[in-house]
Amino acid sequence: MKFSLKDKVAMITGGGSGIGKAISKTLAAQGAHVHIIELDLAQAQHTVNEINQAGGKAQGHQCDVSQQDQFVKVVDQIVASQSIDILINNAGIAHVGNVEGTTEADLDRVYQVNIKGVYNGIFATINHMKAKGGVILNMASIAGSVAVADRFAYSMTKGAALAMTYSVAKDYLEYGIRCNSISPARIHTPFVDGFLKKNYPNNVDEMFQKLSKTQPIGRMGSPEEVANLALYLCSDEASFITGTDFPIDGGFIKLNG
Repeated sequence: MKFSLKDKVAMITGGGSGIGKAISKTLAAQGAHVHIIELDLAQAQHTVNEINQAGGKAQGHQCDVSQQDQFVKVVDQIVASQSIDILINNAGIAHVGNVEGTTEADLDRVYQVNIKGVYNGIFATINHMKAKGGVILNMASIAGSVAVADRFAYSMTKGAALAMTYSVAKDYLEYGIRCNSISPARIHTPFVDGFLKKNYPNNVDEMFQKLSKTQPIGRMGSPEEVANLALYLCSDEASFITGTDFPIDGGFIKLNG
């Protein structure tokens, strides 16, 4: 079976909701033993239960990805009985605002999760992967590659995710470790619905359509579409691919303007 992850162990940060949840379920359906890393353990456990009820294998772990000691502890617990074949650094938070609308506290908050969280995941896992190779997949964004209005802090962190991807891919070639990234455009997740209800309570449908049409293809992407790309990049079918970013953007980067 193509794209099989049978007997592989995958660790996914932010795997309890949105894109991370879709990735967790997709990888588990292809045979991976999935470990979901979440700040909210109850949220992780909900996804774990869905996977296990469908016949897959999953476990949840509470961890603040911005805290290196917590991340190292979780990884050590996992590798005590299993090797980690796949690390997906998916956990992230958003911020809306230009540089004047970004306080020092805003910048620090987004940095802690979107940059330090990715670094901590790689730092905690890389040495365990060196023995037999593995796959690291970082969730970046189109905002790390092209200008998006009012996303100063967020864009900065996603640019850093790209740079870390390239650096790790270069440094660990000899160990058989592949490192790539995915850059989504606007994806229809619960975060989008919550944002619209909070900021546009009287015209949610109109704003949803307006945001959808910012993608040249005319709609938002789905978490499952991102998950399918992640599955490919984590599979042996992608064994010749490393050090590359993959936009999944409905044509946003190349076809806008």
